[in-house]
Amino acid sequence: MKAIVYERNGDPSVLNLVDRPVPEPGAGEVLVRMAVSGVNPTDWKSRRNAPPNGWQIPGQDGAGVVEAVGEGVDPDLIGERVWVWEAAWQRPWGTTAEYTLVPVRQAVRLGAAPFELGAALGIPFLTAHRCLTAGEFMPETLRAGALADHTVLVQGGAGAVGNAAIQLARWADATVIATVSSAEKAQLAASAGASFVINYREQDVVEEVHKIAPDGVHTIVEVSPARNASIDVQVLRHGGAVCMYADNGGDEVTIPIRAMMAPNARWQFVLVYTEPKGAKAQGVKDVAAAASQGGIRVGADAGLPLHYHPLAEAAAAHQAVEDSTVGKVLITTSDA
Repeated sequence: MKAIVYERNGDPSVLNLVDRPVPEPGAGEVLVRMAVSGVNPTDWKSRRNAPPNGWQIPGQDGAGVVEAVGEGVDPDLIGERVWVWEAAWQRPWGTTAEYTLVPVRQAVRLGAAPFELGAALGIPFLTAHRCLTAGEFMPETLRAGALADHTVLVQGGAGAVGNAAIQLARWADATVIATVSSAEKAQLAASAGASFVINYREQDVVEEVHKIAPDGVHTIVEVSPARNASIDVQVLRHGGAVCMYADNGGDEVTIPIRAMMAPNARWQFVLVYTEPKGAKAQGVKDVAAAASQGGIRVGADAGLPLHYHPLAEAAAAHQAVEDSTVGKVLITTSDA
């Protein structure tokens, strides 16, 4: 099989297209013939900063068809279209290859949904799910109507997690306010389903949010806490939560203690890999349900433009994500 492999840290040039034997699934594993691999910021950050244990195929997310199963796995899964999450987390078998191995629980039935959708679900949507369910006011599970009386602020509504948060929150019937930095990104956030969009370069975010939610928002999905903390403090309602999943714009955040103590506010750190197991399992279940019910889409009309690269151009795909390309970068791995 063809696979992208790196054996040392560095820029995208360390990624090499190589031939490797197709692996055999062990107990509890499935072999997936990949069709599409989704590229996330975590992929290039790992490539640059986390030394591989000998060799590493990058790629946490992807979609394809189950080709074979290991001992203890239902053989009826063979031939099923699936989406894969966290394939390369503490394992060498990422999704940027013609085949990958994952524990069976990390291969989720995709049904008739397109592979492009499946490849976009893992890291962004599971992160967004955690952000939308970790607060005091928020339910542990998402479904239609679960957020009917909730207002959510998504800081950075045109990013991958921002897009996922908008789509999931709207599927659960929340009122969603999204902030963006340009008219182009405003259109993307609106296409994703945001109820209101605020251009923070041209509008006063605090003023605009209070027009929509006078008592404040229940949860903030935050991409840049260092930059936005002063805004978040002013728009969070009593008992609300700021859920931080990234450190864009600074690696330290300053929070006024008294101003957040009185409303019993919560500042929640979110890393999808290490979130509580029960929350992760619920996230997988809810995201799969949203996808099967048509509550999640990809493409420009869903606020998530798609950018395709063939397997041999994985380095260019990584560079595109590292350069903050707006939309979803995908690597086509086969015609599964």
